[in-house]
Amino acid sequence: MKISKNTVVTLEYTLKDQNGEVWETSQGDEPWVYLHGHGGIIPGLEPELIGKQAGDKFSKTLEPEQAYGPYEPDLANSVPRSAFVDIDNLAEGLRLSAQAEDGSTHTVTVTKVTEDTVTVDANHPMAGQSVVVDVEVKDVRPATPEELSHGHAHASGSCH
Repeated sequence: MKISKNTVVTLEYTLKDQNGEVWETSQGDEPWVYLHGHGGIIPGLEPELIGKQAGDKFSKTLEPEQAYGPYEPDLANSVPRSAFVDIDNLAEGLRLSAQAEDGSTHTVTVTKVTEDTVTVDANHPMAGQSVVVDVEVKDVRPATPEELSHGHAHASGSCH
């Protein structure tokens, strides 16, 4: 079966920066399972997968707009260090969950720590960068009606 909209796809993948540093991989872990055509993967990778089938392998370089988007400077903010009094391991590179005024949560990265302030950045760490994705398609199957109604794949036959 070939990958098309509303198929469930199982992938092995490795995501690297332009210097070849691995940022994320499924190797040695569970493969990635997603519902094709529903935004479950990096935007620029989805069209590259159309028509591929189990056993296909490829490598693709994606520009920032196709991957994690451009870097947005206004998503980096300095916060009083007193807001982090309960965090013992506060250091550059630490990833934290932050709650926005509307109650939603998002991940931020600590990019600078001084005596008085902590700079946190809500951009994805790969924002503004080209990435290289190595992919191997492991399986393709039709989505179930339940998966289609939920808008995502159920890796073990269940949503939970």
